[in-house]
Amino acid sequence: MATEELASSRSAPAISTDSSNFGEAEDPWTLDPAVRVQDFNLWYGKAQALKNINLSFPKNRVTALIGPSGCGKSTLLRSINRMNDLIDGVRTTGRVLLGDDDIFDRNQDTIELRKRCGMVFQKSNPFPKSIYENVIYANRIAGERDRKRLDEIVEYCLKRTALWDEISNRLHENGSMLSGGQQQRLCIARAIANQPDVLLMDEPCSALDPVSTQKIEELILDLRRNFSVVIVTHNMQQAARVADFTAFMYLGELVEFGATSEMFLKPKKKQTEDYLTGRFG
Repeated sequence: MATEELASSRSAPAISTDSSNFGEAEDPWTLDPAVRVQDFNLWYGKAQALKNINLSFPKNRVTALIGPSGCGKSTLLRSINRMNDLIDGVRTTGRVLLGDDDIFDRNQDTIELRKRCGMVFQKSNPFPKSIYENVIYANRIAGERDRKRLDEIVEYCLKRTALWDEISNRLHENGSMLSGGQQQRLCIARAIANQPDVLLMDEPCSALDPVSTQKIEELILDLRRNFSVVIVTHNMQQAARVADFTAFMYLGELVEFGATSEMFLKPKKKQTEDYLTGRFG
């Protein structure tokens, strides 16, 4: 896989507008959706955090959520697997569809929902278990006991996350013994072991060095062959490198959504242009 040079800065410098950085633009609304968000609102108590959001996250594509801190991008991401349910005082209206299933339907099993939505957090969080047991944790919980099958899952997931060659002889070491970048890739391996429909990533590279960030970005581009990826990132260069589609949010509202190539080369909204060029945020 060709690797683009990492940008040296993580703040808000001007984004490269060289069209060779992007593939041919697609319309996200014409593609088969993995997740659809329809007229979605969310409140934390009396404070409204998301306002009438309408989005379609296409299958086997990477969609980035960008915007300044507090704009609602992580809240939206965590709504897809209902992690916000764990916060007191949360109220929602509208719908979020995972495939054809309304995730807020009263008959929806949240455990099953979260099996279908793998989650990777900003800070790597390997369990206090061996590398092997970290990867197949969800499979064990689901009742898988066949050792051969578990071995296959571990090898598959570690190969998909480019870890197998690095740690295949260390599978019974504690996962916390790995480097920061390796720990994050281990968490991604754990997230895909259950073959989720969607992989949710909340600023997965923000705590990593440039070399580890490059590996994670290459991994994201590879994983979209089998998974639909939604990534929250504060790094606009990263969105430009990995995302097929980008949604720009501000103060809980969706300002602009479309192909990353079009948004970064010729944004439709002045507010989007101001953010991408570092005039605010």
